[in-house]
Amino acid sequence: MAEQQQRLQALTEEYQKLQTDLQTSISSRQKLESQQQENKSVQKEFSALSSDSNIYKLVGPVLLKQDKTEAVMAVDGRLEFIEKEIKRVEQAIKDVQDKSDGLKM
Repeated sequence: MAEQQQRLQALTEEYQKLQTDLQTSISSRQKLESQQQENKSVQKEFSALSSDSNIYKLVGPVLLKQDKTEAVMAVDGRLEFIEKEIKRVEQAIKDVQDKSDGLKM
């Protein structure tokens, strides 16, 4: 009887850890989606600008002038990175959910 209780306790602890991991991953995905939306807004603003428009980048307390093509490339690169990270986090969420479902049975 004590052996079954220990096994149940171990399964419960493992399940709780998986739930914590799941919450962490979901929180990460939400942050990434927020960053993605922000960068898409910037990308949309850039598309409305003419090629000779002035773009400034905040670096610390200083605004530095930046070339439009350079700024567009930086935003596109960030969006690409964020999309890859979202896919990675979604896979991690799926893995945790699968492990969690395996423990339930």
